[in-house]
Amino acid sequence: MKTILITGCSSGYGLETALHFHAKGWNVVATMRNPAAAPFETSDRLRVVALDVTDEDSIALALELAGPIDVLVNNAGIGLVGSLEYSPMRKIRDLFETNTLGTIAMTQAVIPQFRARGAGTIVNVTSTVTLASFPFAAAYTASKTAIQGFTNSLALELAPFGIAAKLVEPGYGPTTAFTQNTNIALEDVLPEPYWSQAQPIFAGMANAELFTTEAEVAAGVWEAVHDESGRSHFPAGADAVAMAEAA
Repeated sequence: MKTILITGCSSGYGLETALHFHAKGWNVVATMRNPAAAPFETSDRLRVVALDVTDEDSIALALELAGPIDVLVNNAGIGLVGSLEYSPMRKIRDLFETNTLGTIAMTQAVIPQFRARGAGTIVNVTSTVTLASFPFAAAYTASKTAIQGFTNSLALELAPFGIAAKLVEPGYGPTTAFTQNTNIALEDVLPEPYWSQAQPIFAGMANAELFTTEAEVAAGVWEAVHDESGRSHFPAGADAVAMAEAA
């Protein structure tokens, strides 16, 4: 029975992906910063482990507690919406620490066991902001685009050792807590004259016909893990698929 470790499982895509793989019979290591808030029922095939992907010691301990794994899913991330001019640099640094450096650190930490075994899969969850440009998401786009390039290069580096590195690219997820963990009020990062430009964009997003659900991302991760065609990019969500086809 295979084991998957998923970061950022307290809600959203991570939570749904953990439930999806568990339902399919996998052993799941669901990680999050605060395990006390874990929304999971008790199961002998699901373990909740504390993990802060920005902390080297936390990563080492989490992997020690997890034991051997077959798949790593780097899903943990934070959002940031607003004008770059008014986005605090401390928040932009936090964004890169989690979305970019956290993903790189987790990947680096699991490579030795995968290389020793001659097998393993790394799935990095990015976003369709890497496929099409959107205003008022410059820092977030940069953090995810960095992982896009990182994964593409890493896949070539690790392939000779039997290790796969793949990307799952969700679209707009209105039911996720995308910006709730930034502690920044929208009006602070989108004052005039930016708010006049942003308002119709947000109104259009609120009425979007195509968007991405948590279940679609979980299915995308499942597809990426099991695909053996050599494909590396997996758009997840109706809007993501449309963007990928148009790109």
